[in-house]
Order: sequence, then structure tokens, then C-alpha cells
Amino acid sequence: MLLEHRGRRPVVPESAYVAPSAVLCGAVVLGEGCRVLHGAVLTAENGEVRLGTNCVVMENALVRGRADHPALLGDAVLVGPHSHVNGATVEDEVFLATGAALFPGSVAGAGSELRINSVLHVNSRLAPGTVLPIGWIAAGDPAELFSPDRHEELWAIQEPLDFPGTVYGVPRGTSMRDIMARQSEYYGSHQEDRLIEDPRSN
Repeated sequence: MLLEHRGRRPVVPESAYVAPSAVLCGAVVLGEGCRVLHGAVLTAENGEVRLGTNCVVMENALVRGRADHPALLGDAVLVGPHSHVNGATVEDEVFLATGAALFPGSVAGAGSELRINSVLHVNSRLAPGTVLPIGWIAAGDPAELFSPDRHEELWAIQEPLDFPGTVYGVPRGTSMRDIMARQSEYYGSHQEDRLIEDPRSN
């Protein structure tokens, strides 16, 4: 499904494939040879999503572009099933395993590998070639790697990265009622989306 959002339309080259149950919404640009599989969602909320050549976005993955943090994927990137790339930069030849999560302002360096259910935190930079183990968290610039049991050490690095300010544009401690009122308004712009017929389906 291709949708126009905020006046912008997806760009899909002839060499690319988008599964019938996938969604491309707004300013999404696929590179040559890209494959977007069933249930995947690439959504340019108010910032671009741009993929290089021969990227594969697997089933039920989410790639989201934001105004201050577009989602930029290099060449030969694998986005595994149920992965979440939200306003992140993913350099060439990166492997994102099932359930990996990359948050706004983060950068996964070329040739890095984010294993199952790993997290690259907001405004964090993973050095090229780094392996982030299963379930681990990378935080900081340059990123340090933390196992899930090291919460207190992680928090010392994580807190100044300002997740609520980066993701929601609010100071830490803002109530969920206020955050969700803002989010409701933000995503309300989808009420004006328009379905685009894929010219290749004729």
C-alpha cells in the first residue's frame, strides 16, 4: 500500500519490490533492488525515509522518519522481522536482527551487527564493525555496551541522552496525559493521507 502523506509520495524504482501487505507512507525513497516484505511499515511522519541499494526490510519491521531525525539506511542493509528503526541512521552493510530497536538520533556504523532484541539508544553512535549482543543496550557517543542487568551504570549514560526531549519534545517528568495529547495531534495528520495506485499494478 502506497500512501501520500503531508503532500509527499513514496518513490519506488522498477527494480524494487514492495509486498502487497507492506505500507509505504509519505516521503519514502527506496533504492535500486530494495525488498520490503509483508507487514513492514516505512512511514515518513514529517521527515524522510531513504534506503540505499539492495536493502531488505523483513516482515513486520517499522522504519520511521522524523523531522529532526530522518531514517537513513545505506546500501546492503538487512532490517530483520519486528525491528524498529525510528529516526536513525544505518550505515552500509549493517545487520539488524529480529527485534532490534534503534531510536532517534542514533547511528549504527558500517558493518555493525545488532543482534536479537538489542537496543541502540537515542543520540548514540555505534562504532563501525561493532557487534551488539542479544538483548544488550548501546548508549552514548561513542556507545558503550551494557548487558540488561547493568541498569544503574546504563542509566548514568542514558539519562543525559534525553529520551523524552528527543522523541517527544518535552522535558523529563512531563505527564503521559500531556505527552499523549501531543502524540494524538501529531499522528492525527494521517487523517488526510491519500491512497496511491501503484502504476506497476496496471
